[in-house]
Amino acid sequence: MHDKTAFAHLFPATTLREYDIRGIVGETLHTADAFAIGRTFGSIVARKGGSRVAVGRDGRLSSPEFSATLIEGLIASGMHVTDIGVGPTPMLYFAATTEATDGAIMVTGSHNPANYNGFKMMMGRKPFFGDDIQTLGRLAAAGDVVAPAEGSVVTRDISAAYLARLLQDWDGGDRALNVVWDSGNGSAGDVLQRLVKALPGRHTVLNAEIDGRFPAHHPDPTVPKNLEQLVTAVRKQGADIGIAFDGDADRIGIVDDTGEILFGDQFLILLARDVLATHPGATIIADVKASQVLFDQIEKAGGKPLMWKTGHSLIKSKMAETGAPLAGEMSGHIFFADKWYGFDDALYAAIRVLNAVIHSGKSVSAFRKSLPQVLNTPELRFDCEESRKFSVVAEVAERLRADGATVSETDGVRVNTEDGWWLLRASNTQAVLVARAEAATPAGLARLKATLASQLAASGLAPDFSGANAGH
Repeated sequence: MHDKTAFAHLFPATTLREYDIRGIVGETLHTADAFAIGRTFGSIVARKGGSRVAVGRDGRLSSPEFSATLIEGLIASGMHVTDIGVGPTPMLYFAATTEATDGAIMVTGSHNPANYNGFKMMMGRKPFFGDDIQTLGRLAAAGDVVAPAEGSVVTRDISAAYLARLLQDWDGGDRALNVVWDSGNGSAGDVLQRLVKALPGRHTVLNAEIDGRFPAHHPDPTVPKNLEQLVTAVRKQGADIGIAFDGDADRIGIVDDTGEILFGDQFLILLARDVLATHPGATIIADVKASQVLFDQIEKAGGKPLMWKTGHSLIKSKMAETGAPLAGEMSGHIFFADKWYGFDDALYAAIRVLNAVIHSGKSVSAFRKSLPQVLNTPELRFDCEESRKFSVVAEVAERLRADGATVSETDGVRVNTEDGWWLLRASNTQAVLVARAEAATPAGLARLKATLASQLAASGLAPDFSGANAGH
């Protein structure tokens, strides 16, 4: 019997998040944490009768050391590790889905600043999140791991197999699109450069070099200022489309041929129409932050729209449950189970976007302009104590129900009115409340924001809505 106290490890509470373990390198995240994650995760796999874990890493400066220490922890639990090296997170998901693995861990800080890093995990073919992560934390704190065992590690390059599988679903023929890509110095760079060489058309890749300092701009394609370089290049080249990725390439951003940004709930309409052409009547899932236009357009195209909770792990689980061929989030996570494996992959989503553009026979800007025009706020975030954020939403929901409002409580509260809708939900990852509102007119949007503000005020919060107008 080994001494459990010798293996006890306490993680800072802020690092054990809903979808991953993530922190600031040298402050809330250290190599000792990486070893403990490997040691504990490996023990969970071993107790389930497994022994094979795939590991990948992004291009952050701290990732090689974190990956090496993580692997040491896995080996100490008797795991046989396949190290696939640097690449996008979806390439690790691909390895975990197509190879004989019992689990997988990606070392990545995703779209966080350069001084962050973290760990995304899979158990078998499913995401490891929520209660799973809290359980891992408790087991580590108690030193409740398997007795030391001798595992092994092999290095394997699976990028060629991944690329071949991405290209298998290109069906745009020889149509020569002019595409500008922005890898944002993220971990997709090497794979992306090889991918575009195999596609017809003209392709320009910006910031292709993998550089964990992110010298060009922050790698988060949901923030318009991070797309300025891409917008400029698209306009200068007269390109058909611009495509951007986040730091680990599980989220995608799109710019049309005029340099206008399409948001996640807009290009999901393009993809939904394309999927519904071959899967009539299928369920298409989007998160609660998405525009009502998206849900209406899915229905108009013959699909069944399903509004679900925000969070990539939650969406993946709902897709598996419902058999939906496509799902997406405002944040740019796009999930295909049609031909693909159900996980979020921005490189694969890019292939499908290009296919859909070609199939539509229209320019991307013509598609964008054809959509009903609405006014909405960007995602509004209000600081709220961790201990209060969920109770504030519950208080708002209770008042709305008492008033007889039309409320969906799928994830927080989403309220429909004659003007449009507004949403309030607690972030799963930060001490903030998240809100959005959408209306057909400026006056309607103002009324929705006033209602939202009064509800927050009734729970003791004073929101600031300055700069909270946008249109798409």
